[in-house]
Amino acid sequence: MTSPAGPPPTGGGSGEQKRLKLLAVTACPTGIAHTYMAAEKLAQAAESRGIDMKVETQGSIGAENVLDDNDVNTADGVIVAADKDVDLSRFAGKRVLTVGVAEGIRHPERLIEQVLSAPVHEAGAVTGASGAGGGKERSVGYKALMNGVSYMIPFVVVGGLLIAISLSLGGHTDPSGGLVIPKDSFWMDVNNIGVIGFTLMVPILSGYIAYAIGDRPALVPGMIGGWIANTGELYDSKAGAGFIGAIVTGFLAGYLVLWIKKVKVPKFAQPIMPIIVIPIVATTALGLFFIYVIGKPISWVFENLTDWLSGMTGTSAILLGAILGLMIAFDMGGPVNKTAFLFGAGLIATGNQTVMGMCAAAIPVMPLGQGLATLIRKRLYTEQERETGLASLFMGCFGISEGAIPFAAARPAQVIPANMVGGAVAGAVAGVAGVQDAVPHGGPIVAVLGAVSGVPMFFVAVVIGTVVTALTTVALVDVSERRRRGEALVGTGTYTGTGTGTAGLEPALVGAGAGVPGAGAAAVVAQAAVREAAATGSSTSPAGSRATSTGAADETAADDAPAEVLSGHLTEQTVKLQLDAADKESAIREMAELLAGTGKVTDVDELVATALRREAQGTTGLGEEIAIPHAKTDAVTAPAVGFARSVQGVEWESLDGTKARLVFMIAVPEAAAGDEHLRILSLLSRKLMDAGFRERLLAATDESAVLEVLREVG
Repeated sequence: MTSPAGPPPTGGGSGEQKRLKLLAVTACPTGIAHTYMAAEKLAQAAESRGIDMKVETQGSIGAENVLDDNDVNTADGVIVAADKDVDLSRFAGKRVLTVGVAEGIRHPERLIEQVLSAPVHEAGAVTGASGAGGGKERSVGYKALMNGVSYMIPFVVVGGLLIAISLSLGGHTDPSGGLVIPKDSFWMDVNNIGVIGFTLMVPILSGYIAYAIGDRPALVPGMIGGWIANTGELYDSKAGAGFIGAIVTGFLAGYLVLWIKKVKVPKFAQPIMPIIVIPIVATTALGLFFIYVIGKPISWVFENLTDWLSGMTGTSAILLGAILGLMIAFDMGGPVNKTAFLFGAGLIATGNQTVMGMCAAAIPVMPLGQGLATLIRKRLYTEQERETGLASLFMGCFGISEGAIPFAAARPAQVIPANMVGGAVAGAVAGVAGVQDAVPHGGPIVAVLGAVSGVPMFFVAVVIGTVVTALTTVALVDVSERRRRGEALVGTGTYTGTGTGTAGLEPALVGAGAGVPGAGAAAVVAQAAVREAAATGSSTSPAGSRATSTGAADETAADDAPAEVLSGHLTEQTVKLQLDAADKESAIREMAELLAGTGKVTDVDELVATALRREAQGTTGLGEEIAIPHAKTDAVTAPAVGFARSVQGVEWESLDGTKARLVFMIAVPEAAAGDEHLRILSLLSRKLMDAGFRERLLAATDESAVLEVLREVG
């Protein structure tokens, strides 16, 4: 065994050499199967080499087996197998190897050898993928961006929905002021609360981008920088820089703080650096830099774009509409968007309502298009993004273009071009049709309230633009993800959608909270099976759907209770020694019919459909010849788990290329409560990483023998 460089391990009192001790942290964006698979593989590899190892797992409901100060102080090295941000500041002075989570599953032995010569992590250092060749991980920039987006989303949703509700229930059209809510009314108060949410949205994005890069000292300069970016009055601009400006200030603040941290200061000043000196210096420097250096060009762009548009009023309506649509869709509240909007609004008073009609048709296209995209290609989005998509659809109906900002911030290279194409199409169609808008507002709400002339063509423009936006987004995101998945097969083996974004997909049980800060727990795999495995829609089953009668259930209950494991969710009745199916869909149906024998399944077809919809989001093949299809649906009345074996194996599209020979199916009702089965299933995922356990499952001669093996889970 190679001894680590640097100070040698200390011996015991008798002069014996201390046993090597390593630490590890495993984490994936969704915190589901890969987190625990990597932990188990690393622990097994360490044990086989006589090395002590403690592994901290981080996932969607917190951290488990957390490494304390004593663990770190006595460790000889740390392996971080993660595809999400992990705080490395606690490992300062230790050898740290940082790789993708899939490397922890595939090459744990190699990582243990590499960590012994890994570089020593220094306090305040920027962490990237290790140069030791351990595998690829997400860049710091990507992780920081997704961190900001995940914190921003609640502000967008809450602020946007409150504004939309107040406008719809308390607003009316007014030629001089657009959609107007009476002052001192209840709905004006609701609107003001929503405006506060929207106002905070941009600094929150900036602040948490900075925080992910420079830690707590970067939070204040990031947030204040974002506020400055969004407040055009501070640098003589009629519009702020919006979310694009926030992304800029977030990265500037984060890296500025990292640079300041490297400045050596006397010991007496070190305690006040992170709470006083760094935030003050970074905030002042960033704020003045934005006002005097970045802000001036923004103001210049705003003024010159306005003059340029004024010179185009006599040109082709199609061309002008397309240009206005492009501008409206580009930065959604930023200077380019505001230039087009104010240009159209200013012409209303002159009697020219056609230009505002073009803008009004383009304004809702971005949120409507992004919301539609999450519905037509669900597998590309995390659950958080899909929920945001629904809110985005609602905001789009009320002309709140900011509903699309979370998508644009998470995937700017794909979403912004798609928005611009859709906006241009909507603006051009409205322009050629001569649509007019009498109020400075956009979206279907203005047509419903009677402020638009040429209503049919207005809706045609909006619908066409929305569809173009959605289809273009899906195409661009799909291409991007396919390219990255091709790289990931060699690197991390993980497919993640953004906010975390979204949050994304991994080849096993996928969690819902991709963008949610926090991390890991023993119940996470089962949580994916129960909570995240929710169906992405429901369908009505044919009349011929197989269902088990109540009488059959009663008869089953009357029989002697069979042997049970996994909290009673898996019994001899739900074990099948040989699957007949040769493909995934047939195997899922066969497993569903197996569960139906318990009397807990009321609609086999719906259970199968739900499980297949889950498969469409990403394969549930874990590798190692294991698959765990799952469904959360009201087609079952109580949790049920089935197990079956396949001699020849079933193709399950596992990333390691193995066919599934051990198949567990999990089915739970929508309203499933309690977490005991989650705990058991998380233990099952760990146990399945034990090759001997898998061999015993394959070798079991009958159902009783299978249950005896599964009792090892605990």
